[in-house]
Amino acid sequence: MSQQAAPQGSRTGLFVNPAAARRAEFDAACGSLFSDLQLADGADAALALPGFERLDLLVIDLERFDPELDHADLARLVTARAGAPTFVVCPFANARWLPALMACGPIEYAIAPLEDEDLADAVRARLASGPTPAAVPSPRERELDALHTLRTQVRLALGGGEDLAALSERLCQALCSWPGVAHAALFYLQPGGDLQLQAQHGERGLNLAKVLGRGERLLQSPLRHAFPGLLAASANTIALLDDLDKSGEPALADKLREHGVHMVLALPIPSSGPGAPRGSLCLLFREARSFSRDELDTLAELSDLAAVGLRLADLNRESEEMLVRVTHLSTLDALTGIANRRHGETLLEQEIKRARRYKLPLALIAFDIDRFKGVNDRYGHPVGDMVLRTLTDAARKLVRASDVLVRAGGEEFQVIAPHTSAIDGLKMAEKLRTAIEGTAMPGVDQVTISLGVAQLGEHESADSLTVRVNAALARAKRAGRNCVELAMG
Repeated sequence: MSQQAAPQGSRTGLFVNPAAARRAEFDAACGSLFSDLQLADGADAALALPGFERLDLLVIDLERFDPELDHADLARLVTARAGAPTFVVCPFANARWLPALMACGPIEYAIAPLEDEDLADAVRARLASGPTPAAVPSPRERELDALHTLRTQVRLALGGGEDLAALSERLCQALCSWPGVAHAALFYLQPGGDLQLQAQHGERGLNLAKVLGRGERLLQSPLRHAFPGLLAASANTIALLDDLDKSGEPALADKLREHGVHMVLALPIPSSGPGAPRGSLCLLFREARSFSRDELDTLAELSDLAAVGLRLADLNRESEEMLVRVTHLSTLDALTGIANRRHGETLLEQEIKRARRYKLPLALIAFDIDRFKGVNDRYGHPVGDMVLRTLTDAARKLVRASDVLVRAGGEEFQVIAPHTSAIDGLKMAEKLRTAIEGTAMPGVDQVTISLGVAQLGEHESADSLTVRVNAALARAKRAGRNCVELAMG
C-alpha cells in the first residue's frame, strides 16, 4: 500500500493487482489523479482497508489474476461495492472475465494493454462521470437471463456421470431453478417398457406418486391421457395443461391446486433411435403463463440434453455390470464356481497379513481326488466334471463362512482357514475326508480324497506355507491315500 503525495481535489481510490511492479506502475501513472490512492494485492487486503465502501473509484487490473482461482474473490470485491464506481482493466486475451464480473454488479472496463497516458485518461474519465448507473434489465433480458441460468444448471446436473437415480434427482433440482416452477419430475421408461416416476423435486409435501395413485406401471394408469407427464412419455408429444380443469379429471386438478400448482408442462425425452421416448420431463408451475419461442426451444434442447445424460447413465450402469462379470470370470473357477488359483493366491496373501497384524492362527488345507485320472479315463471327462462339481458342493457345506475354498488346478483344492490352528485344521480336514468319502458321486462308485494341513509359521511366506502343505499332501498319497497328514514345521 502507498499514498500519493500530489493530490488533486479530494478523490480517493484503490488499485488492486497481485504484482508489486504493476501496482508501482499504476501509482506512477495515475496517482496524481487522487488525493488518497491505496494499493492492494488482492480482494482480502482490499476489503480489509478502512473506508473501502466510501472509495470514489475502485480499479481492478486483471493482469496476473487467474480466472479459475481468483474469480470468487474478485466477484466478492465487485459485489461489496454495491454499485459504487468500479473500473476494470481487462487483458484482451481474457475477456471472459467481463460477463462474470458484470453479473456481480455494475462495472466499466477498458481493454489492455494501455499506454500510461491512455490509462490515466480512462481513470480521469471515470472519476469525472460519477457512479455507474445500475442497468435495469428489460423483460426480454430477464427472460434470456433465466434461460441461460436454466441451461447452465441443467448442464451441471448432467455432468456428474453418476447413476440414473442421482442424475435424475439433480436434473429435477436444476429444473426447479427456473422462475415459476413449483415442482419438477422425471418419468423414465424402463427397458421392459414400464414407465415409472424416477425422480421429483420441489414443493414440500407434493408427491406425484400419491397424486397419480402409483409411481410405477404408469402407462397403465387411468390418468395417462390426462396428466401431461404421462401423456408426453406415452404419445411422444409436448403436453401443456394451462388450465387444470381441461384435464377432465376434477380430482387430479383439485390435488394439484392443493399444492399451489396451476399449470403443467411436459416434454418427451427422445430415445437414441426410432421408437418410444425414454420418458418425459414434467414442470409444474405456480401460475398459468404463456411461453415464448425461445423458452420452448430451450426446453426442447434440455430434453435432448436429458436424453444424452440418461444414455450416459445407462452406459455407466452397463460398464459396472460388465466389470462385475469380468471380475467374476477373472476370480472364480468356471466349472465349480469357487475361487480360482490366482485369486486364491491373492486371498492367501491377504489372510497372512491379517493373521500377522492381529496375531491369530491361520491354517491351509490342501487336498486332491485320489486316482482322478482313472475316473476321466474310465468314465469320460463329462463324468469327471460332474464329480468335481459334486465334490465342491459337498465341501462348501462343511467349510465356515470365513473360510475360502479354492480350486488350485485340475483335481487339486485348497481351504484357507483363518483363526485356525494346526489341531483345528486337522479336525476340519478329517471332516472333509469323511464327508467326501460318504458322498454319492454321479456316474462313479466312490471318490476319496487325500489331504495335507499346515499352520502358518511366525515369519513364513505364502510360498513356503504352500510348499509345506503340498509336501504333507504328498505324504498322505504315499501313506495309501484317503487320509490326512500334518505338515512338518
